[in-house]
Amino acid sequence: MYLITSKTSANNFCVSVLFLHQFSFNMFEPHVGRVFQNRFSTQYRCYSVSMLAGPNDRSDVEKGGKIIMPPSALDQLSRLNITYPMLFKLTNKNSDRMTHCGVLEFVADEGICYLPHWMMQNLLLEEGGLVQVESVNLMVATYSKFQPQSPDFLDITNPKAVLENALRNFACLTTGDVIAINYNEKIYELRVMETKPDKAVSIIECDMNVDFDAPLGYKEPERHMQHPEEPTEEETDPSNYEMDIGFRAFTGSGNRLDGKKKGIEPSPAPLDPSDIKRGIPSYDFKMGRITFIRNSRQQPRKTETDDTISNFIAFSGEGQSLRKKDRKP
Repeated sequence: MYLITSKTSANNFCVSVLFLHQFSFNMFEPHVGRVFQNRFSTQYRCYSVSMLAGPNDRSDVEKGGKIIMPPSALDQLSRLNITYPMLFKLTNKNSDRMTHCGVLEFVADEGICYLPHWMMQNLLLEEGGLVQVESVNLMVATYSKFQPQSPDFLDITNPKAVLENALRNFACLTTGDVIAINYNEKIYELRVMETKPDKAVSIIECDMNVDFDAPLGYKEPERHMQHPEEPTEEETDPSNYEMDIGFRAFTGSGNRLDGKKKGIEPSPAPLDPSDIKRGIPSYDFKMGRITFIRNSRQQPRKTETDDTISNFIAFSGEGQSLRKKDRKP
């Protein structure tokens, strides 16, 4: 260390000042860098939630898009100038895959974080793989579009209500991710096809419009036009018409007191054309129109006598007398 005195030469004075300036700059530079740092970035070994030790069942983590981090992460985040809610970007550098998530708790072991199984599949991570965790700021979502990965999703009566309830456990969405929701003890996978206004958005306290794409592997049912078929020869043959097998008078057989069967054979009555039933086609039929015909009795036609009866007024006639009016008493 150099001390500056009045006896020091000009050259020595310049060298001493330069040395002290260099020393002070190197000593305080790391401290200055930490003061302005406002970004969290570190690596963890990731495991699925089923590997989380503890007596409590943490299946709720699998139903959302949040992870569990160690307590040291909370200590570092509290010292940084970050925005809330805490959102993170997860990156697998080996496969160049990334996604975004929120944090649920800070109870994991040091150096370890626990992820939902569907999130590990998107990142192509195995148990114990390294994942880069960075704090990010995302824009609020205004629109998102999903594609179910199975036609079974169409069996849900109100899919938008089910999705809205499931997204309450998510903090953000990333275009290209395949998220998993649990409904009625069944897991449905949905691919995030589009998000606005950015490819990664925050869905916390937002008013977001949701749209659905056709499910993967879904085929619309084919509609076949039914053309009227011409009647065949069997249908036009009168011998194939249905007959009225209702009651017919005097068509039974008789019995004799002596037990003989001579002369008791029934003589079949001639078949009347009215006994044959056949459908009468409607020549006014139009495709897509249904006509209901009610069997109502026809009203009898009015005649002149009916008009006189309808105009009858009681006690309106003229009386007759036996006495003649011209006869004098």
